[in-house]
Order: sequence, then structure tokens, then C-alpha cells
Amino acid sequence: MIESEVCIIGAGPGGCSAAMFLDKMGIPSLLVDKATFPRDKICGDGLSGWVLSILNKLDPEINYTFSKTPLQVPSWGARFIAPNQQTLDVPFKINDAVNNNLPAGFVSKRVHFDNFLIEEVKKRRSINLLENTEITDLEYADNQVLLTDKNGDQIIKTKLVIFANGAYSKFSKKLANIHMEKRHYVAGIRSYFEGITGIHENNYIELHFLKELLPGYFWIFPLPNGQANVGLGIRSDKISKQGVNLKKQLYQIINHNPILKERFANAKEIDSPKGFGLPLGSKKRKLSGDNFMLVGDAASLIDPFTGEGIGNAMASGMYAAIHAEKCLKENNFSADFMKGYDQYTYGKLSKELQLSKAMQDLLNYPWLFSLIVNKAIKNKTLRETISSMLTDMEVREQLKKPSFYFKVLFG
Repeated sequence: MIESEVCIIGAGPGGCSAAMFLDKMGIPSLLVDKATFPRDKICGDGLSGWVLSILNKLDPEINYTFSKTPLQVPSWGARFIAPNQQTLDVPFKINDAVNNNLPAGFVSKRVHFDNFLIEEVKKRRSINLLENTEITDLEYADNQVLLTDKNGDQIIKTKLVIFANGAYSKFSKKLANIHMEKRHYVAGIRSYFEGITGIHENNYIELHFLKELLPGYFWIFPLPNGQANVGLGIRSDKISKQGVNLKKQLYQIINHNPILKERFANAKEIDSPKGFGLPLGSKKRKLSGDNFMLVGDAASLIDPFTGEGIGNAMASGMYAAIHAEKCLKENNFSADFMKGYDQYTYGKLSKELQLSKAMQDLLNYPWLFSLIVNKAIKNKTLRETISSMLTDMEVREQLKKPSFYFKVLFG
């Protein structure tokens, strides 16, 4: 049996973040994953400025190292296509203190980015990485946790477990009573193509807010070697209500949308479509309990508007490491003490999640969304405001004020 004061289940971005921040604090940990890396993870593959910011806090050299690999393309902005088909290009605002001549974001296949993080983990001696090990159950004994693998063997004894094992984590359900709620959940589908025309020269990610998908969207994210991640996401309550078949919807758009079909005319699909689930952070949930914390998708922290989850996963991994240090110092792993993690995490993220929920709700009024895009195309100040909204919480607060829309409508 392996003994470790802190055990992290799931070695994706959230789990790696927790382990590496613990290492930075001088705290050893055991990092466990059911897969052997490199392994694929179905995702949109976008790495936002928020991801770069977290990595910068950990070690600025990580961002520089990744920027020099052939595993990514730098992305300098976003292209929004409104329901009326008008296009708005919005460059990302760059935080010079974080980026220091690096791009505002990257796009990289998760099979590559996650393996890059694993290689960073392996450089840190205080992290014990255990791959190809699926933890299926736990039990409490003497204020500690015994973790059991799929063979029924108790193999790990720990004081604190950080669950970072994704959207389908059975421990989120068992320990925190988190269940799939269709209004707070998105079903997505992703495929890879090469040869799509019309990609922005600065690798802007594309979000197509098509009427048939609202409040979801169709995306095209450019990748190295002329490839692109192509997919769509729709909120699950709409899928159930309208009986949407995601795969059929994906090909319907690619083959018949008046604009997109021309761009895909000579494109080649290089992977079969794969589905995945996105538990949204559009409502607060329990994130901890006796001897455990939930991180990332396991904690349902995905941005309700963009569907981006890597940044919040890595941020919550950092917050979990911060709270783990407090637990070890006080030798207190009780549910009451763990609530400090919930309070800290939501204190950092809830404002952003609430505003993203407001932006998602805005998509229920496609005429208003289209109007804002139309106005922004003609108005530099509004374009700069929207650019700031992608990164600045104070500016994004304007979305909740009727006066903002009054100003848009009447100049």
C-alpha cells in the first residue's frame, strides 16, 4: 500500500496544477490517473490567457517552453459570428505582466498539452506519478482515506484526496451529490479537419452563434499543420426538448450552411466525431467534504458562455493546493474546515461564472446579440469594450446593466 498525505486523482490540467503548486510549496503528493500518457481528451483545445496566467504563477518558464514547441499555434483573438451572420473580429487584450511578448493564448490538441504538463510533473521530484491506475472506491478509517482500485485492492492511504478526474467523476456524485442537470450541462461533439479555408492569419478562434444552436455555438479552432478542431455544443435541456442529434447537426452545418459549406468544400476530416459532456458552473455546488476537495470539471466549473474549462480547472487546482497546505498545517481535514476551499474558490470564480451565465442568457435574444455585433463592427470604442470583456471582470459587469444596452441601441 502506498501512503501519501495528499493524493490527487486525475492527471489532467487541474490535477497537474494541484500537484505542481503543492511541489512549489514543498509538499509531496501522489498523482494518479487511470490512463497512460500521452492520451487524448475530447475538448475544444483552446488555451486562454487565464491558462497562461496560472502557469505564469507556477513558473514563467513553462509558458516560454510551450511557446517554442511545434505542438501549438499562437492565437491572438476571437472571431464572433452573430446569428445574422455578421462577423466581428476581437483581438485579445494582452496582460504584459503575464505574457511578456508571448501570445494572448494558444490552441493545442489536448493529447499534446496534457502530455506536456505530465512531462513538467516528472521534473518535480516531490510528485509521485502513478499511471494506468483506476481508483473506483474509497472508505474512511481513523480520519484517513483508503482508496481502492478497479481490482478491488486497497492500494493508497491518504489524509486528503483532491479529485480532478473530470466531468464523469463518480466521486462528485457519491461524495458531493453533484448530478447532471440539463439546464447546467452542455453536450458537445468534436472532430478534426485539415484544409479549411478562411482561417484568420493570426489564428483567431471562431465562435459561430447559429440560431439553431443557441445558447450554444459551432466552433473552428486552428491547429498546427493546417488542421483545425471543429465542433459544436448545445445545452442539454435544448437537446432533450428538440431531439437534436449532435453528429447529424455537425454535418448539417458543415455541408449546408451558406458560408461554411464553401470553406469546407475541399477540407478533409481526419478523425471521427467524438462526444463529450460539459458540467457548467452556472450554479453553486458543494466542492468539498471530509478529507476531500473537487477540482475542475469534477467540480462543475466550466464557463457557461464559452464552454472553456482548462483555465478554471488549473485555477481550482491551485486553490486546492493552497487549502491543502492549511489542512496539513492545522492537521484538520474535517468537512467544516474544508468549506474554506469552497469559499475561496467561489470567491475567486463565482463573479466570473455569474457574468458568463448572464452572457449565455443574452443568447436567448439573438436579435440583441446580432445588434451588438453590428454596432461593434462600426464602433471602435464598442469593439475595444468587447475585447476587454473577454479578460476584464469590471468591464464585463456592464453586461448586467440595462444602461449598457441602452448605450448600444442609441449610440
